[in-house]
Amino acid sequence: MVRYDITFFSDFDIYLFKEGNHFNAYEKLGSHIIEVDGKKGTYFAVWAPNAERVYVIGDFNGWELSHPLSVRWDNSGIWEGFIPEIDKGTKYKYYIISKYGYHLEKGDPYAFFWEIPPATASIVWDLEYKWNDEEWMKNRVKRNGLNCPISIYEVHLGSWRRVPEQGNRFLTYRELAEWLPKYVKDMGFTHVEFLPVMEHPFYGSWGYQTIGYFAPTSRYGTPQDFMYLIDKLHQNEIGVILDWVPSHFPDDGHGLSFFDGTYLYEHQDPKKGYHPHWHSYIFNHGRNEIRNFLISSAVFWLDKYHIDGLRVDAVASMLYLDYGRAEGEWIPNKYGGKENLEAIEFIKRLNETVYEKYPDTQTIAEESTAWPLVTHPTYIGGLGFGMKWNMGWMHDTLYYFSKDPIYRKYHHGELTFSIWYAFSENFVLPLSHDEVVYGKSSLLNKMPGDQWQKFANLRLLFGYMYAHPGKKLLFMGGEFGQWDEWYHEGSLHWHLLDYPEHQGIQKLVRDLNNLYKTEPALHELDFSPAGFEWIDCSDADQSVVSFLRKAKDPKNVIIVVCNFTPVPRFNYRIGVPFKGYWREILNSDSWIYGGTNHGNTGGVEADQIPCHGRPYSLCLTLPPLGILFLKCQGIV
Repeated sequence: MVRYDITFFSDFDIYLFKEGNHFNAYEKLGSHIIEVDGKKGTYFAVWAPNAERVYVIGDFNGWELSHPLSVRWDNSGIWEGFIPEIDKGTKYKYYIISKYGYHLEKGDPYAFFWEIPPATASIVWDLEYKWNDEEWMKNRVKRNGLNCPISIYEVHLGSWRRVPEQGNRFLTYRELAEWLPKYVKDMGFTHVEFLPVMEHPFYGSWGYQTIGYFAPTSRYGTPQDFMYLIDKLHQNEIGVILDWVPSHFPDDGHGLSFFDGTYLYEHQDPKKGYHPHWHSYIFNHGRNEIRNFLISSAVFWLDKYHIDGLRVDAVASMLYLDYGRAEGEWIPNKYGGKENLEAIEFIKRLNETVYEKYPDTQTIAEESTAWPLVTHPTYIGGLGFGMKWNMGWMHDTLYYFSKDPIYRKYHHGELTFSIWYAFSENFVLPLSHDEVVYGKSSLLNKMPGDQWQKFANLRLLFGYMYAHPGKKLLFMGGEFGQWDEWYHEGSLHWHLLDYPEHQGIQKLVRDLNNLYKTEPALHELDFSPAGFEWIDCSDADQSVVSFLRKAKDPKNVIIVVCNFTPVPRFNYRIGVPFKGYWREILNSDSWIYGGTNHGNTGGVEADQIPCHGRPYSLCLTLPPLGILFLKCQGIV
């Protein structure tokens, strides 16, 4: 093999790499198609500090040990080399001979593309693509801000829709690009969130066991095909959020585990380095090169794929050393506590980097504990996320809705408790994939009562979510009331839309999205106490709550009234702040949604009768298992 004196790395690159601050490492490590001395080929670079020798093997050399890489002289642990005549599409791995005698075949941690699993080779690829989303990128700060309406449609790409006539195959990225943007735009969602698309060996992990942190899964097409899908979504004014997993990785032999014959990416001690429940390895977040790797991955998706936000998975498992462990199965930090100080610093650095480089994007924490200041700036002691999933709201709300209405008055506190902490963080209200799998039932089947009550309860649940402070997230299938749990090996049950009850659920979600987007009172002050005010939260006996949602303009107010029983309430009086005609702008019990059409014939004139400490009041008909949104016309 002819040796070429070529390197991608400057002294400054190596300096940043060693100190853990090289957050564009994907531009240097991995495989890159270049030209040297008039010869086109591929430059390879891999971090393997405990290797004795490293070879590139692949279909170009019969998988033989004929193309060694050279270790750099600077103690960086990086092996590199240029191999001519290797072009796009070449399959390869690194064959690593460890200083400790281990022989390992590993995929490239920085590869841009992989073989379709269960095949395990990396593929030389480029990321050339002509984007057509300039308008979106220029203006997305107006769509991604905390004062903007953010309604997220959560999608698993492999099971949103399939082709039953062709062996129930997946849709490709290109096929999804023809269907998904139109549907999401028609439904009124502002963003999609994809369950992890990063390459993963086991399809049944839904992507949460990631192995290719710089590659979209090849199951649905090429990197350019995925870019095309994102491009089409942006052209339809839909933001794209990716689930991203920097907490743990699978133990597949071709992946990151025991990479150079040592515990390189993970902790050596299983009390810190192995998840007993997930059977996966935990990243060593205190190691500089791991910080490079993970933060570079986050930046990569924002840079090369124009992603608008990252939902960071399993944050709680990163924050606590005793997460999922019994006494004696974890190692305390240097102060004797259970807080993972290294992971905490990593999270802060991640968020600082993302918002420094891409201030018009968002990071969203899936964090299920009461850890303080998750969405507060790092300079005041926060973790620096933009938003956080409100798991408490999700749990309490679904618990309340699962109760037969006759017993709900005894659980009124579960419904109202969320407002006590609603403004402590920037919350997203999630009705996610996690709530409709593993025997938990679909959202529709969680609802009590006969079939009519189930549908009415689901309509009420969705209305309550859109009325409650916080951004919104709904997993696919929920928007038309799928009966069955989500199953990743099948398609959503689109045939249900042949039935009027399911059409009604879908129409309600569409109308809720459009109301949420067009009414500043429902989104502008989502994260401020100034955006919410109770009218009456104490009517437990009748299971009714009423409240105001408010915009920055003090006259822009919407009244929300919820009746959580199947009994209509007539002549129900609530206090209101303004005199005038209060128009009924949405009623979940309308016949167009499949309801009984109990309501207020379009609106109600306020009476000059004080109630609930306010000078005026409305005398309303409350629909059974229904929610009303009312807005004053011509405020006096």
